[in-house]
Amino acid sequence: MDVDSEPMMEETILVGEDLMMGPPSPLIPQEIASHVLEGVDLCDGILRNLFLCLQINDIEPFCQDEIVLYRQCAEKRDKELRKRLQDSEYKLGLSMPLDEANERVTQLESEVTSLERRMILASGVEGMEGFRQRWSLHGRLTDTKKRLESLKQGMEKTKKDEPVTGGTTKKWWFW
Repeated sequence: MDVDSEPMMEETILVGEDLMMGPPSPLIPQEIASHVLEGVDLCDGILRNLFLCLQINDIEPFCQDEIVLYRQCAEKRDKELRKRLQDSEYKLGLSMPLDEANERVTQLESEVTSLERRMILASGVEGMEGFRQRWSLHGRLTDTKKRLESLKQGMEKTKKDEPVTGGTTKKWWFW
């Protein structure tokens, strides 16, 4: 077998910006943080190793293994956190009294509106700083919309499961 006949693979050197490829890590609200974060690998050990490597070597090409490991861990962590956030909001929709659930819906809707406005403002910022702002805001906006949707689904399920209680029901007898 001739070595030269095989296609050449170009080596890709990862840099810090490569960690910004997917959506940013989700923000976890304080009121549900303990439940959502329980048992999730936060990748802090891998991140510590990455920073240590960068501190020792001073440039990214010498820390490729650490960057790849952190990226894989962060993707897995973020996927799990997003699922747990949505499940948590769904359960809140199922279990909260209707008034409190409606307040939460209003709170999340105002957060979505605020993020949308900030996204519009960030569209005017140029360069890397503008990219980072839009990237972060887009991720937060998407996560908040999904949380809101999950909360509403939980509330709808509760409404469907409640028996319909009306006034007195009339029974008609035909003799």
